[in-house]
Amino acid sequence: MKNRQWSSQKKLQIVLEGLQGKLSISELCNRYEIHQSLYYKWRDKVLASSPMIFENEPDKKVERLESKVKQLTQLVGQLTIELKKTEKELEWLES
Repeated sequence: MKNRQWSSQKKLQIVLEGLQGKLSISELCNRYEIHQSLYYKWRDKVLASSPMIFENEPDKKVERLESKVKQLTQLVGQLTIELKKTEKELEWLES
């Protein structure tokens, strides 16, 4: 078997072909000239990380919340500046 590097996309393609079951794993490995142990290593990695594919929605929620926190922090900053200006104006009027 040849020693070469595979792109992530190609590894995924090979694993998906294997999961389809149209070819036996040995035939698939012979076609791509890889060891079966390498195929199973890639397959296990794909299967282990596949649940994360569906976790994108919480990430969007986190992004929305972070955006809201940033917006509110800016508002607090603006209000603090206005309050300090008002306090100085009151001090000036009282003196």
